[in-house]
Order: sequence, then C-alpha cells, then structure tokens
Amino acid sequence: MLKDITIGQFFPGDSAVHRLDPRVKIVLTIVFIIALFLAGGPVSYAAVIAFLAVVIGISGISPRLVVRGLRPVLFIIAFTAVLNLFYTPSATGEYLWQWGFLHISWEGVKVAFFMVLRLMLLIIATSMLTYTTSPIQLTDGLERLLSPLKKLHAPVHELSMMMSIALRFIPTLIEETEKIISAQKARGADFDSGNLIQRAKAMIPILVPLFISAFRRADELATAMECRLYRGDVGRTRMKQLHIERVDICACVIFAVVIGAVIALGRYGL
Repeated sequence: MLKDITIGQFFPGDSAVHRLDPRVKIVLTIVFIIALFLAGGPVSYAAVIAFLAVVIGISGISPRLVVRGLRPVLFIIAFTAVLNLFYTPSATGEYLWQWGFLHISWEGVKVAFFMVLRLMLLIIATSMLTYTTSPIQLTDGLERLLSPLKKLHAPVHELSMMMSIALRFIPTLIEETEKIISAQKARGADFDSGNLIQRAKAMIPILVPLFISAFRRADELATAMECRLYRGDVGRTRMKQLHIERVDICACVIFAVVIGAVIALGRYGL
C-alpha cells in the first residue's frame, strides 16, 4: 500500500505539460477543481475526463501510475459513495430498496456515482501538478502568486518553502517507513493478525523510529541550509526566472475553451 502513494513525487520530462510555467499550472489546477464541482451531467463529466486524458497523454506519465495513486484513498472514496448511496432522499418518495433508516433511490445512485467520479478526477488532477512540477518550481510559483500578500507582511516565502519541503519529504518518509517495517518483520513483528487495538499497538515500533528519523532529517536539513547561509527571501536570487511563454498562453486559451464548455453544459444539467 505504501508503494502506491505517489503524491509529492516528481517525474522529470520534457513534455509540453512539464514546460508550462508553474504559476500557470497552479492556477489552471485551481480553476479545474472549481469547474469540476460545476459539472452537472454525464456530458460535462465526459468532457472533463477526455481533457484530463489528453493532458496525461501529453505529459508522458504512465496511466497505470496515475491510477495506482488512487489506491491509498479507495477507502475514503468507498465511504463517501456509501454515505451518498444510503442517505440521499428520493425526490418522488419511491425507493429501490429500504430497510429502517437505510434506503437506496435513483437519486442516491446518481449522486454516489458522480461524487466518486468527482473525487477521483480531483485527486488525479492535483497529482498531475506534482508529477510534472519540481518542488523548486512549485516554491517559486507559489511565492510569485502569493507575492501581493507581502504588502500585508505575510511570510509568503516561508509558507511556500514549507509546503514544497513537505511535499518533497512525503516520498522520503514513505521509503523510510517501508525500511522500518521490513526490519521489524525480520525481527519477528506481526502487523497483520489480531484485532484493531492489537494492530494499533503493533504500529508503535514503527512510529517511534519513524518520528526519530523525521526529526533527524529535519535537523540535518536545517543545518545544511544554515551552512549555505540561507536567510529566507532577503537577497535571494534564482537561477531560472519565470516567464510566460507562448506555450503557456496556448494552454490557457485551450483550457478556457474546455472549462467554459464544461460550465455551460453543467448549467443545463448535461
């Protein structure tokens, strides 16, 4: 299961999606999420799926890898589907199945299906942002987008740096957790048998060394940044400057057309 967690990973490439300005990708991802909640029917969702499939194809990211990233959240998706399936009331008062306070209606089936589809597309779209954007580019993009908040004395650079470091260390901590689990199993630890409380207690030998390792890595990172005279945003220069290129403008135009069509279709319930 840990190997299926791909959030925060960056896969280098030279595709058009990789070359997009990070600011453009961040803004387009946010707009995509908003448009996803405005989609109202099978036609608009089909347009969203087709557009996202084209983006995945252009990026060169394996579709199998994208789908594998959904496995860690399957429980949340299934739980959301069950809640919407059994607790959505019927508009006509007729139910396909009913037992006590539990009931299934056509409206519940429809809402559950589209809610699951919406969550899956949401996770895939946000994952594509980290798959095709390096942590340094994400930091620079977020900092440039949030730069107006500097007038309010908000720590924009520090916030962007913390977010990028957190994303960068997710794969590292996952790898460290796998090593600890393998070491504990070699010593005879059992993490699969027993009830829920026993399994929770069995996780203690994993959590303690994991926290120690995380704090050690954080201390080493802080020491390395101090040795390199890191002083935050004051006097900081960048090797690569962000510029809006022709490919960014073309991407924005295409995205605006697709999202406009999705919103228009959603207003008519299509």
